[in-house]
Amino acid sequence: MSHNGSSVSHAELDVMRHSAAHVMAKAVQRLYPGSKLGIGPIIENGFFYDIDIPAKISEDDLPRIEQAMREIIAAGEPFKREEWSKALALEHYLSREDNPYKREIIQDLPEDEPISFYWTGSDWVDLCRGPHVADSSQVGPFMLTSVSGAYWRGDEKRPMLQRIYGTAWQTQDQLDHYLWQVEEARRRDHRKLGRELELFFFDEVAPGQPFWLPKGLRIIHELEALLQRELDSRGYLEISTPSLVKADLWKQSGHWDFYEQGMFKLEVEEEDYAFKPMNCPESTLVFRFKTRSYRDLPLRLAQTDRLLRNERSGTLNGLLRVRQLTMDDAHIFCRPDQIQAEIRGVLEFQKAIYDVFGLEPRYYLSTRPDKAIGDPAVWERAEADLQAALEQNQLQYEVKPGEGAFYGPKIDVDIKDALGRPWQLNTTQLDFQMPERFQLEYIGEDGQAHRPVMVHRAIYGTYERFMAVLVEHYAGAFPLWLAPVQTVIVPIADRHLEYAESVAAQLRASGFRVEVDARREKMQAKIRDAQAQQVPYMLVVGDRDQQAGTVSVRERRQGDLGAQPVSEFLASLTERRAARS
Repeated sequence: MSHNGSSVSHAELDVMRHSAAHVMAKAVQRLYPGSKLGIGPIIENGFFYDIDIPAKISEDDLPRIEQAMREIIAAGEPFKREEWSKALALEHYLSREDNPYKREIIQDLPEDEPISFYWTGSDWVDLCRGPHVADSSQVGPFMLTSVSGAYWRGDEKRPMLQRIYGTAWQTQDQLDHYLWQVEEARRRDHRKLGRELELFFFDEVAPGQPFWLPKGLRIIHELEALLQRELDSRGYLEISTPSLVKADLWKQSGHWDFYEQGMFKLEVEEEDYAFKPMNCPESTLVFRFKTRSYRDLPLRLAQTDRLLRNERSGTLNGLLRVRQLTMDDAHIFCRPDQIQAEIRGVLEFQKAIYDVFGLEPRYYLSTRPDKAIGDPAVWERAEADLQAALEQNQLQYEVKPGEGAFYGPKIDVDIKDALGRPWQLNTTQLDFQMPERFQLEYIGEDGQAHRPVMVHRAIYGTYERFMAVLVEHYAGAFPLWLAPVQTVIVPIADRHLEYAESVAAQLRASGFRVEVDARREKMQAKIRDAQAQQVPYMLVVGDRDQQAGTVSVRERRQGDLGAQPVSEFLASLTERRAARS
């Protein structure tokens, strides 16, 4: 492993980070005798290890652990692989090292297969599939970044372990850049900015369910309006379906078998119901509402209903993982000969929306999982259709084997934000199974009944997740067209208040979101507050402005732009809004 600036593959970097996780675990056990190891996987840009440590540690303790790691790295301790029987592995974690977590992992492994262990030096061994670098000296520049609590195997009913995160890179420059990126991401954290900018908040009375504030809803409504214009121009029809549905529907669709634990369930008059976690099964009932002809297809049904998912409390994460979500969902029912055109249209639709926000999409083709319903031959055909649509749209993509939904393959879309971080946003799924399960039919040109194909698609994914991405992408400084407050007018004194209100009235008449700051604060304090709220424009008005019919314009980044006639400023603002710049 070279650290002189030459490049290495992602696979090599992953191996090095995995080795760094072992070095960290060895250092922890050296410093805190009696620590019991859980799991220590690699993650994007780094690694972590869940450890049951006798002492409660904090980020203040991380430099001490790092120093112990440096000593292990400097010693160049070799990584050596051994294979043990299941009985020997269990005996090791019972008599030589009492560790119930490793014993549980081993109990789940096949009886007759050898189990791999890796030694780091001659005095420390860990259950591990590997691989590892040759010796500890090949672990590159690293840093331990944080420590948090983590339930064993993500189950809040199991013991709480301490999770130590770290990162490791090929060069010091790469590490320094990553640490800057982490700090910038912390500054942009949507949970922090959501409160500071008064967009939304969370409360323990409703875990995983955001309370939307007026400014946050203004942004949501702008996103809805943007999407609505596109839906209308692309021939979508809007529907809404019930939230509480009999379990029979979910059993017929197959979701009950695959997703029952993710539903909030209720018994009503001795019948099982569930709050819908997705819209697709009910959209089939809308299709079946009346007889459909081949001339009616494609039928593009869009809906934006609230969904409820029973996510574990330990997995909830701001707007990124919630229990109540609003998906910009659509289901397209089409003839087999229309599949290519419809998938191409969805991909073009997604790209057009992402371009508005300066988001760069990446595409993945996710194929048949092990637990899937339907004929494998139908799956192959569906996968080929998706692949052809990607290629005809001239889109680069990667294949994710076995990552499809249980009823069909899909195209997953990630985007990169301003910091280059990937976010998984939405999916486009091609489904031959749901129309079969619900016996959907249309009358073909030959007068016979035929089975339609169903395309599941979203653009934003969910409004909650998309809002989280936008807050962090823009660091709260939304572009003019999207900003919840587009202009704040600051009267210098009370005698300028009436003029400030008249300017505000002109702007509001043109559809702009305007506030007049009439507080008895100093002008500079008002400007600082508007700046902190990331308002795009601040208009200061005093005696000269009132006499000349002007406003003194301040832009949040460029600062003082000087005095402008109100009509001129309004024309400029209107032009910028229309361009979504």
